[in-house]
Amino acid sequence: MRSTLPRARLERISRAILRQFRVSVVNIDPEGRQGLMDWKTCKNIAPSHKIAEAVCDIAHRWVIYIGAFCIDDQGRRYMKSTEIAPDGMYKSDSLAEVLEHCYRELLAGCNPNHKIGSGWIAVPGGKGLDEDQAYRVFDACGAWPERRAVA
Repeated sequence: MRSTLPRARLERISRAILRQFRVSVVNIDPEGRQGLMDWKTCKNIAPSHKIAEAVCDIAHRWVIYIGAFCIDDQGRRYMKSTEIAPDGMYKSDSLAEVLEHCYRELLAGCNPNHKIGSGWIAVPGGKGLDEDQAYRVFDACGAWPERRAVA
C-alpha cells in the first residue's frame, strides 16, 4: 500500500513556495492574457516547474478578486470589483467554473460605454487582497491602456 506521506509533504512544500513568492494567477480579458504575479510587489513570476506544479497540481483554497476595468467620460480610470472565496479546495484548472457566475454578474452591472476590459486575480491559500492592491496588480498587467500625453 502506498503511503500518503509523500503527497502530504509535496503539498506542504508547494504551499510554502506559493506563500514565499506571494504567487497569484492573473487573467486579463478580452486579450486572454494569463500569468503569475507576486501580488505584493506586482512583479511577474517566471513559471518555473516547481511553481507551476504548486499552482496547477495541488488543490487550494482560493480567494479570487474579479474586476471590470473602466474609463469614465472624463478619462478617469476606475474599477468595479468584487472578491469571492469559494468553499472547498480547487485545482487551478477548475477556477473558471467557480467564478463564472460572479464574473458575468459583475460585468452585467457595468456601464458598457465605460468598460474596456475585465480580469481576475486568484490567490491560493485564502489570502485576500484589498481594492488598492488589486488595482495595482491589474494596472501592472496592463488592464488599462497607457495614458497619452496631450500635445
